[in-house]
Amino acid sequence: MTVLYFIMEFLCGSLMFSYWLGLLAKKDLTKVGDGNPGAFNLWLATGYKLGLLGVLLDFMKGYFPLVVLIQREMIADSSIATVAFAPILGHAFSPFLRGRGGKAIAVTFGVWSAVTQFRISLVYAVILAVLYVIARMVYRGENTPTETDGFMVVFGMWMLGLYIFFKAFPHYIRLLWLENSLLITYKNKEKLQVFFKNVYSKYWNRGTTVGM
Repeated sequence: MTVLYFIMEFLCGSLMFSYWLGLLAKKDLTKVGDGNPGAFNLWLATGYKLGLLGVLLDFMKGYFPLVVLIQREMIADSSIATVAFAPILGHAFSPFLRGRGGKAIAVTFGVWSAVTQFRISLVYAVILAVLYVIARMVYRGENTPTETDGFMVVFGMWMLGLYIFFKAFPHYIRLLWLENSLLITYKNKEKLQVFFKNVYSKYWNRGTTVGM
């Protein structure tokens, strides 16, 4: 049954609500902003109303089917790590977009909310909020570049692992976190490359030049 639930969750996660909402607003999300067909690019492209709806729908497709399976004890322990990863994977590589998908942030929050009754998703939200405040200070109140946003999402997810290991969560929670972290890192690889290139050019390379 685990395989069947995985397929069902994958297909549920692959429903690109934000992308379709963008088309209704005559915006092809793959051709605007950073090209991400997810809720946050929808927000930037069409405004907060459709953006919030996109966030809610992407969150719910990660949360609702999964929480039903867990509460009814249809999945447990190691099977949770497998099935819970499916909607995140489906959103990231949606067959409705020929394998292209979003960064899976909203879906990730939905999944963790279902698996840990909002506990880990709230911790991740706090981590991102702290990183955002720091970034705003670094950029002196200006909007953070998209590559910096990508770095914060990835760095925040890896930092979340410290909390998960410190609190001694079960092994399947750790496995789900590792799967999630690797996927989010992969989906943000271009942004990470630009971010570290900019950091190197601004700080390290400048310091080397001054030293010479």
